[in-house]
Amino acid sequence: MDLSLLSDPIFRLPFVVGLLLAIVLPLLGALLMLRDEWLAALGYAHLAAAGALLGLAFGLPALLGGVAAAGAGAAAKGAGGARGNAFYGFMILGGWAALLLLAANTGLGEQLGHALIEGQLYFAGPTDLMGAILLALVAGAGLPWLMPRLLRARLLPQHEVANALPARRWHLGFDLLAAAGMAVGTASLGLMAAFALVLAPAWIAFRMAPGWGWTLVWCTAVGALAYVVAFAAALALDQPFAPVLVAVLLAAAAGGAADRALRVRGAATSPTPSAQHPAQTPKPNQDNGEPSP
Repeated sequence: MDLSLLSDPIFRLPFVVGLLLAIVLPLLGALLMLRDEWLAALGYAHLAAAGALLGLAFGLPALLGGVAAAGAGAAAKGAGGARGNAFYGFMILGGWAALLLLAANTGLGEQLGHALIEGQLYFAGPTDLMGAILLALVAGAGLPWLMPRLLRARLLPQHEVANALPARRWHLGFDLLAAAGMAVGTASLGLMAAFALVLAPAWIAFRMAPGWGWTLVWCTAVGALAYVVAFAAALALDQPFAPVLVAVLLAAAAGGAADRALRVRGAATSPTPSAQHPAQTPKPNQDNGEPSP
């Protein structure tokens, strides 16, 4: 276990790249969970991986190809007006098939395809940092505008219809943002690690937080903390980062589920105030038959 690697300057840039993604992706996951479309993250990730490989085959940056492919999937979903996870299931199948076929039939080979799935965070460079910064800036500017509209669309869908609001615009805007987030995350963290950052913190937050504001706090806190723990553990134990991050997030989800189960069980078994202090019936006074005070 070599803890000196944690202070090595070569890992500072990858650490910053991953930390930005660990903050942004869980926020996107909260909105996808709100819309009951959490499978979108995996669909966009598969398309992004295939697009990155295709972009490299044509001499383009992997990040650019991934963003273009995932964005095209989001645009197709918006144009067709699809809702729910079924569309993303077909997106996963198409992206997976395209990724393996491209890896098998291009000069890049299967090794690069596996690298996109497993992640290459330790080799992140200035391009990855620029992509993460741009994603954080766009999310920081766009989410405060998108969130109220997406919340209203989920909780009061009749409001959009009654007021003839252009709801498709902000739904498409968020779909494109989620696609870009998964493309950037897949290029740096790997397909499954990026998906885990979208799914697990939001799943935990929806079960622990008392309201929407606290849900966002829980998402960012769980994502950032799990990332820091996984980054340090992977370096110290000389393990690949992506599976360590997924394992940490799974442990956090299991802990959250156990805590909630204990709280629910405690609330169900705790006595009610009436049971703790049962009402006492007045006893007749032995002298004159009046109820005793």
